[in-house]
Amino acid sequence: MTAALALVVAVAALTGHTLVNAVAWLRRPTAGPVEVAEAVAVLLPLRDEADRVTPCLRALLAQRGVPGLRIVVLDDGSTDGTADVVRTVAGADPRVTLLTGVAPPPGWLGKPHACWQLATRADPEPTVLAFVDADVVLSPYAVAAAVTELRAAGATLLSPYPRIVVRTAADRLVQPLLQWLWLTFLPLRAMERSRRPSLAAAGGQFLVVDRAGYLRAGGHAAVADKVLEDIELARAVKRAGGRIALADGSRLASCRMYDDWPQLRDGYTKSLWASFGHPAGAGGVLALLLLLYTAPPLLAVAALVAGAPGVAGAATLAYLAGVVGRVVSARATGGRAWPDALAHPVSVVVLGWLTVRSYHLRKRRRLTWRGRPVT
Repeated sequence: MTAALALVVAVAALTGHTLVNAVAWLRRPTAGPVEVAEAVAVLLPLRDEADRVTPCLRALLAQRGVPGLRIVVLDDGSTDGTADVVRTVAGADPRVTLLTGVAPPPGWLGKPHACWQLATRADPEPTVLAFVDADVVLSPYAVAAAVTELRAAGATLLSPYPRIVVRTAADRLVQPLLQWLWLTFLPLRAMERSRRPSLAAAGGQFLVVDRAGYLRAGGHAAVADKVLEDIELARAVKRAGGRIALADGSRLASCRMYDDWPQLRDGYTKSLWASFGHPAGAGGVLALLLLLYTAPPLLAVAALVAGAPGVAGAATLAYLAGVVGRVVSARATGGRAWPDALAHPVSVVVLGWLTVRSYHLRKRRRLTWRGRPVT
């Protein structure tokens, strides 16, 4: 009984932290009309995105409130006609520049190299750079609102996390864990105030940075070989004396990250090993997550079978506390809460399997993404 009560207390405390982050500390840029006076360059790296880039680029062309908007697109060795799609959608719009990328040199991964080419080849006038992925669709005032929040926060880097579009069962099991993990385990206000590079987070789908601060931190050249280039860029900004901030961007942007289970599986597999670091540390974190969020419903069933209703009741409370945490996270970030949150224990199991798979394939040097080796 004592162990079951300890589970209740621990999970409830973490859910309380999720609530505090979601209500008190998570920044929420306005989605309404807003205008910025400074020039902004939106940077869009593309590699084999012919089937996805049209909604993204049309949304960029429809941006309002940024009179000095530039859109710089890099075709990073695509073989599916991505550049032709960009030319068709952009037409003769003078705000759009299409660049042809070069292959990453030794020591560079593809995404950081593409972003660095964009940052260094863009027009020098813009004082803010906004990195956007091809699977992101922005609302009309998204760029203006994000830049306004960047300046209001006094930050060098702002990460307004998009609303993640979920359609398949796999999406609904795995994707909400991104925001849930941040809100449950990351002290948002302390992260913004602290100068420690280790206390940093960011999402690369939509990143807004002060250009001078970005270059001072070394830009993507400082994270050339990093799988999680977004988080490492945030750390580089901190090391250079800058500040970072997270924001709920669910009203500014939506993102359909993966089309099917193989893409989702491989997308997480390529990077989870870098998220956790040493395998022993990963094992400890996963064991804790399984204990707190997967064990309670199993314990409740076992206790009922064994005729221990008190233990079953406490374990059920622990399970429900975890479900509430998922609901709070979903409500705070524009996600789907019901009935998906009820499957939270299964989500944690799937995360554990993906993490084990990530370390296994990395050890065998079989991690790849978009035709390029990751390690």
